Parts: sequence; C-alpha cells; structure tokens
Amino acid sequence: MSVSTEEKPTNIAGDRLRSIIERVERLEEERKALASDIKDIFSEAKSAGFDVKVIRQLIRIRKQEPAEVEEQETLLDVYRRAIGM
Repeated sequence: MSVSTEEKPTNIAGDRLRSIIERVERLEEERKALASDIKDIFSEAKSAGFDVKVIRQLIRIRKQEPAEVEEQETLLDVYRRAIGM
C-alpha cells in the first residue's frame, strides 16, 4: 500500500508538528513587526536629536546587574587612567 505525500497527516505527531511549526512562524512574524517598531522608535529618537548609539548602550546597561555595571565602570576608569585619559 502506497501513501501519497499529498495526504494530510492524520496522526497526532503530524498534527503536533504542524502546530509547533505554525506557532514558530507566527512568533517570527511578530518578531519582524516588533523589530520594525523598535526601528521606528530609534528613528524618532534620532530625529529628536538623541544619539542612538548611546541609547543602545543605556539599554544594554539597564539589562545588567548593578554590581556588574559598577565593576565595568571601575575597570573603565582604571584603564582610562592607565592610558592617560
């Protein structure tokens, strides 16, 4: 008995796999939309005179633990002094 590749899978594993793939596809579409929204916000910030690079740095810093930020700032200060800045 030959099974056509065009038949819909009727087993639970096939349905589960299709569901997983469709969920990932929806999330990828949402991610694209969010990335576009973020790009628009950065464009708005730039047109308002803000430095987008600095805003990105601030966002990255805000994600870190305060102790980690303090350690990095201390090292940055030490390194600056070491090179005469």
